Amino acid sequence: MLRRKFSSWVTVATLLGAHALTGCASGPNVSSDLPLRRVVVYRNGVGYFERAGRVNRERVSFEMRQRMVGDFLASLAVIEKGGSSVRSASFPLELADAKQEPQPTPKDKKKRGRPENSMREVVLHLDGKKHDLLIGYLSETPVWRPSYRIVIEQDGSASLQAWGIVQNLSGEDWKDVSLSLVAGAPIAFQSTLGLPVIPIRPLVSDQGEVMQVVPTGVTSVNRSADADVDRYGPSEGYGAAPAAAAAPAPEMEALDDQKMMREEAAQGSVGRISSTGRGGGGMAANKKSSMPSRPMPAPAPPPPPMAPGQSPSPPRRLSDLAAVALEAGTTRYDMPFRVTVPNESATMVLLTSQRVPGEAVLLFAPESGAPDSQMHPFRVARITNSTAGLLEKGPIAVYERGSFLGQGLLDPLPAKATATVPFALERSVLVGRKVENDQQGARLYRIEAGRLLIERDWVTRNVYSVDNGGDKPNKLLLKHGRIPGTRLIKPPPGTEDNAGTAIALIPVTIKPHSKTEITVEERRASQQEADWLSPLADQAVRGYLADKRAKPELVAQLTAAWTLRANLSKTLDELDKLESERDELERASDEARRNLRAIEKNTQAQDLRQKLTKRLAEAAARLDAITKRSIELKMTGDEAQIRFRDAVREIKLDNPLPALDG
Repeated sequence: MLRRKFSSWVTVATLLGAHALTGCASGPNVSSDLPLRRVVVYRNGVGYFERAGRVNRERVSFEMRQRMVGDFLASLAVIEKGGSSVRSASFPLELADAKQEPQPTPKDKKKRGRPENSMREVVLHLDGKKHDLLIGYLSETPVWRPSYRIVIEQDGSASLQAWGIVQNLSGEDWKDVSLSLVAGAPIAFQSTLGLPVIPIRPLVSDQGEVMQVVPTGVTSVNRSADADVDRYGPSEGYGAAPAAAAAPAPEMEALDDQKMMREEAAQGSVGRISSTGRGGGGMAANKKSSMPSRPMPAPAPPPPPMAPGQSPSPPRRLSDLAAVALEAGTTRYDMPFRVTVPNESATMVLLTSQRVPGEAVLLFAPESGAPDSQMHPFRVARITNSTAGLLEKGPIAVYERGSFLGQGLLDPLPAKATATVPFALERSVLVGRKVENDQQGARLYRIEAGRLLIERDWVTRNVYSVDNGGDKPNKLLLKHGRIPGTRLIKPPPGTEDNAGTAIALIPVTIKPHSKTEITVEERRASQQEADWLSPLADQAVRGYLADKRAKPELVAQLTAAWTLRANLSKTLDELDKLESERDELERASDEARRNLRAIEKNTQAQDLRQKLTKRLAEAAARLDAITKRSIELKMTGDEAQIRFRDAVREIKLDNPLPALDG
């Protein structure tokens, strides 16, 4: 009973939505005496149409609007059993006035030429014999749009329903056609093949045999017949078979009514994955009556609102679901039975209904349009697309335990991918964040010609504090915007680092009435030149020598050089101490001399003069010793520095070791 009520409710919604459509100019965009048999609607503003039937005459004509001629000629394809018998396709040209320019602009053509809504005739000339023809072409068509419903279960799964909404503004009814909807991004463009183009040609005059430029020749290398072929063989690269076209190109074959009936009888109403893409189904609605190919029961009256505890349920017959086919990077949904879509109407068809992995969680993702989201997380439906095809972008209604929770927008979701769709704001949880920056570490990056480059990490720490004021535990996902060029350091288990979108989802479990903190650390490496005697250089080299991944020959060179550096550093350190002592003694000596001059005529300061004189003598003796030792150390240091520079000049490092984040 619940399934019947839900199905009737969807039908009513379709009927009400159909009246919003308005038609274009009177008459169809493309018409022919060949019946329409198949319609494939894309997401790029075009539809593929197939007309098929038996003909016994010399011509088949099509009436179409002026703006459709280019697309028709660019995509026209004819298939007949035993080979094509179409000899030519004739169509009238759009000619300019004799007084106008030979090549008017499109804007001028709209003003002076035939209106783009005027009808034109394209004639296919045959050989006058009996033929089973199938003719396919593209025509502009409103894009089909998806709509989703999801019911969150308590066992970590969800029931997903996907519907497709098709709008027919072609000017004619799509009667008893096979309907397919294609998700993806095939390329489609407008063509002007129906307009004559006469390019400007260069003027050539006979001025003799003199060449004005030197010709460039082409040289081919000599290769024997059994020479090795380039790695790009027939299966890939150059010389490969032409790949499938990126533009929409559904398969076409001659239609045989009896054969089709036998196939449908053999397979029943179950949808199938096929290369021909036949199949269709759905609900059409408009002021005109729908005429499906199979008997349909009378529509049920509008049901009362759903009672508490009830949720949208899956269809009773799974054979009514669309079959899914994957082709050339696109997903095609083939309806399992034929359907009629009246002109100026909207049709809603069920694409899929199945269980998928899903749950309701919290997501902290501040949005400028929702000020409260700066401190409160969203409630989100998190689902994984376990279907065989792509789910296009569209609105999604979320249910749980028989209650409507909210609506969200599902972004394009490939197969096996996971989506997180916000549908409400959770005010019982508060989230705060503070940012800390630091620079740390030193690693060898490059050594060449005696120059040393080291690599350091610029560290950014985001400290999130989460306060749960609710009575239930919650699972929270932190939407952390990644800094370009950084790496995530030891993220919590279950973190999803999406490099393509520069976003990381950090999972956090929060207990009722509790507060927790989590730190997200990112590092970005930067290079700088360093002096060989600096502490950063010593830290980088010692780190390389302690790394088990280091090259043995480079370790030996660095070890020998670092022994020389240790002796040089010891000498320089002693010299620095002596220089400091010299400066202190000279300062003390200058002060003593000033004091002696101050008490020079004071007869009472004889003892003080003796002490100052003795201090000056001791300082002079120590300065003489320091001067001698400094000269010795400078000579030793200069020699050690030359030996050290020679040693490091022989060292070369091109490939630094990857950083070990700890």
